[in-house]
Amino acid sequence: MQSFQSGNYERADSILVKIIKADSKNLPALHVLGLIKASQKKYQEAADLLSRAARLNPNEPSIQYNLAKSLADCGSFGESIPHHKKAVELMPNNPEALLNYGITLGALTSYEDALQIFDKAISIHPSYAEAFLNRGLILAALNRFDEANISFESAIQINPNSNEALFNKGVVLTRLNKLDEALNAYISAINLNPDYLDARLNRGVVLHALNRFDEAIEAFDMVIGLNPNHYQAWFNKGASLKELQRHEEALIAYDNSINLNPEYSDVWVNKAAALHELKRFNESIEAYQQALKLNPKIDWIEGDLLHTKMKVCSWDGFDKSLIALTDKVRAGEKCITPFPLLSLVDDGSLHKQCSTIYADSKFPFNSELGPLKRSTEKEKIRIGYFSPDFRNHAVSALTVQLFELHNKKKFEIIAFSYGPDDQSPMRDRLSKAFDQFLDVSSQSDIQIAQLARDMSIDIAIDLGGFTTDSRPGIFSYRAAPIQAGYIGYLGTMGANYMDYLFADKTIIPHEAEQYYSEKIVYLPSYQVNDMNRKISDEIFSRESLGLPKDKFVFACFNNNYKILPATFNSWMNILKATPKGVLYLYADNPWSKDNLMKEAEARGVKADRLIFGGRIDADQYLARYRACDLFLDTTPYNAGTTASDALWAGLPVLTLIGQSFPSRVASSLLNAVGLPELVTSSAAEYEIRAIELAMNPEMMSAIKLKLVNNQLTTLLFDTPRFTESIEAVYTKMYGDYQSNVGPNHISLG
Repeated sequence: MQSFQSGNYERADSILVKIIKADSKNLPALHVLGLIKASQKKYQEAADLLSRAARLNPNEPSIQYNLAKSLADCGSFGESIPHHKKAVELMPNNPEALLNYGITLGALTSYEDALQIFDKAISIHPSYAEAFLNRGLILAALNRFDEANISFESAIQINPNSNEALFNKGVVLTRLNKLDEALNAYISAINLNPDYLDARLNRGVVLHALNRFDEAIEAFDMVIGLNPNHYQAWFNKGASLKELQRHEEALIAYDNSINLNPEYSDVWVNKAAALHELKRFNESIEAYQQALKLNPKIDWIEGDLLHTKMKVCSWDGFDKSLIALTDKVRAGEKCITPFPLLSLVDDGSLHKQCSTIYADSKFPFNSELGPLKRSTEKEKIRIGYFSPDFRNHAVSALTVQLFELHNKKKFEIIAFSYGPDDQSPMRDRLSKAFDQFLDVSSQSDIQIAQLARDMSIDIAIDLGGFTTDSRPGIFSYRAAPIQAGYIGYLGTMGANYMDYLFADKTIIPHEAEQYYSEKIVYLPSYQVNDMNRKISDEIFSRESLGLPKDKFVFACFNNNYKILPATFNSWMNILKATPKGVLYLYADNPWSKDNLMKEAEARGVKADRLIFGGRIDADQYLARYRACDLFLDTTPYNAGTTASDALWAGLPVLTLIGQSFPSRVASSLLNAVGLPELVTSSAAEYEIRAIELAMNPEMMSAIKLKLVNNQLTTLLFDTPRFTESIEAVYTKMYGDYQSNVGPNHISLG
């Protein structure tokens, strides 16, 4: 088949032009000049010349072949198809003609037709590496990754030096989540061509996915060393730095990427997230807005933007944004992650749909480890607790005594920790509470799941859910035969591999079970606590806290994002009805303080009636509650740990019970401590009860006395009793599993 690959054809070009001018129907001259133009990458000129030649002799296979190729090379794929067909018709056993026909069909997304053509080429020439390579590319485009991998492997066996086949094998292995094999494929491609930047970049991406972040950074630095203007390498380096909590360095990497490509929307998203971690919320909001401007279809970003605005109590356009988001969730769109939605709407059905969308998209069930082998019944039930928060964190503050009190004769408890080691006294206490404390932070999800299987974990308890640094992917591989969620995330995971969710009958009434993908475990009381929590002996004077001496102090130390406009409206109504009342709030950042003061003024309440406290040591934080009179809860995301903190310190909590898990937690705590009179069922009742208590010192004193008397006699702070209850649940779960029963709802009270 006639074709020219390279060379200096200027003299020939000139001669052929003269020949054609003299004889416009000189077929050999048209054909040869067309080939020269194609070799010079002047594909349109080549196509024009070869079209003239084809009209003169439509049955010359070489002309049809080269015309089809030139048309395809200049992007006229549809126009090239008839000539590909003609070339194949004239040369039915020519594998090269079939290859180029298949490539063009692939460019037109006629994937099934392309596969047939490649299969025909391979049947003619079984050792045609290029056909196997392109067949693999088509199969990958069809998401048939296992078949694509086989095709790339065939290409590699025929031509071990095909770094393109090795690279694409790495791509499909990554999609199959066979990360170690993908890594080897990329390394092989790099060994063949050390300057292969795409292979080096993807090697870093796989190292990142394997949680080998330091090595990933080195890989991205190698790409940057070869090409300092590689904006994707800077972007990915920032992502790995972020995972190592090196947010300032990540920000520099993102800015370098943006300077190279300001239109790259993904880097604006990551920059926004880094700024969020650094609590530079106003800048984070601007970065999210820029990302949305560049690409309104970025997954989850609308929810991230609204959640960040809630962190600074910026409520402009809140109602409009919330309606748009909830409509999109109902339509199945990936617009918001589950955790932020919990604080925005009181709708269990919507929470479930959002979680299902997120789990299906990010953490679908993965069968790569195969089915679990059924273990024989053991003397000790082996419980694995999985968390990123085994440190100075609210989850550990609640659960640490549970781990200490577990019956080690009946249960073996193992910590799988994948969060940072903060070297705190809490971390030290936790490490001593478990039979084994494993730091698996450097391992990937699949490696942790395999480790849990190798250790024969019977029950895996996820303490993170969809919260910061959580690892739902571990459970997607089925780390244990029984998997359950507790305490860290107040809602359903929407994932078919999570078997149970712990609650109580206040939090999830039986009629609400439909809003949870898990079976519900009904404990006598939901929240575990640490009876050994110390409260500072320091007596805070109101003056030392900036509080007025002779006022009634309403307090709320919930995170600022939990304060919705409707809750704030109620608070302002309460202050307007109680002239001697002030509101003591936790200020997470200066913008939330400024915005809340402005919102108070807009509602007719002087800003100086809002007083703000910052973060202080845990024991002093508890003692600070004693300077307050009444804790006002938020809705739909209640105080959880914060409410039990207040109750432990002797401060009554007033809540408004809602319809969903997070909006009923404080009610659960109040019922468990014997104060159901502080649970209200409407905004009006909530406001009236708060005003009534503030105006009636005797009633307030009686409730405080009742709380003090109930602290150590009711369920809420009875950790030994809670431990017995949850161990009874574990025994029931394990027994049902051994008997091939369940999972089913379990109720202990």
